[in-house]
Amino acid sequence: MQSEYIALSGWVIPISKTMQAHGIDVQAAFDACGIAAADLENLESRMAVAKLSSLVAYCNARLPGKDFSVQVGKHFHPGMFHALGYAMMSSASLEDALLRIVRYKRVLSNACWADVREEPAGLAIRTMPVFNEVTGKPALGRWEIEIFFATLVTFAREAVETALRPLHVSFHTPPPEQGAAYLEDFFGCDIHFNAGCNVVVFDREQAAQKLLTHSMMLTQSHEKMLDEYLSRVDQNDLANRVKCRIQDKLALGSPTQADIASTLGMSLRNLQRKLSEQGTSFKDILEQTRRKLALEYIEQRHLTLGEIAYLVGFSSAANFNRAFKRWTGVSPGEFRVSHSVTA
Repeated sequence: MQSEYIALSGWVIPISKTMQAHGIDVQAAFDACGIAAADLENLESRMAVAKLSSLVAYCNARLPGKDFSVQVGKHFHPGMFHALGYAMMSSASLEDALLRIVRYKRVLSNACWADVREEPAGLAIRTMPVFNEVTGKPALGRWEIEIFFATLVTFAREAVETALRPLHVSFHTPPPEQGAAYLEDFFGCDIHFNAGCNVVVFDREQAAQKLLTHSMMLTQSHEKMLDEYLSRVDQNDLANRVKCRIQDKLALGSPTQADIASTLGMSLRNLQRKLSEQGTSFKDILEQTRRKLALEYIEQRHLTLGEIAYLVGFSSAANFNRAFKRWTGVSPGEFRVSHSVTA
């Protein structure tokens, strides 16, 4: 059972900006909600979700329209999400950014699950809070979910089109006591309540549109930072720690399982057993890591196919070609041509 639900303290950045914009005394609010300077000491710090929820409730009570959630959403800044925010901005498309949010959701919080899926109407990102096994209460309340969705839509409007409107938005909670006008005004679409889960559905064409800020080199750099961050804050996620060590060593050749075990200060047998308990293996992680990096390097036209082969740990271009064809069904050269990748 999860003993404490935590979130990245970067969420306080847009909350503080919103407080300042509406004349709410920031320090008084922090004092009232038990938030100390230590909770906000750097962008990597974590804090209890309960404190954030208390802060949002404190502020919402001081706005006549009780619309603090969407006001916070308007103050999105990449820095609030650590390196994830910048990885979102450098993603290939809105869909790519949403998938990245889901992949690195634990950076933001452990208080909910999230996924992205195709729906008949468009591309949907879904989320639901974790429910406490003892109290039965959700780790995130209505306003926190509203803030998350408002933040996503603000990001989409900045990255794709300022007039972007989701196709529809659904919440698992009942309608707000003050009515849903503030949500309808912000999202610009139909809002549904008492749904099975919380969902924002984006137009498929808009979700696939290439972002002007796309840079695979920047995305790779940010993802490496995110992987290393997760390996520090979640020591139980051995698979991610192994992936980080593999990425560090690949350019010098394919690391062995014994190499990685030694780097992590573990015996080979202990590493194998713990990975098996997590439903994976060293071989699977190595394969997945190589495949992901190879597909990203293919986008970088300044890299030759031979250079990519060595960067992902193959001793020869022939071995790389065989692996790449196993992953994609085509050779690296054919893949690069068919995808018409530009720098």
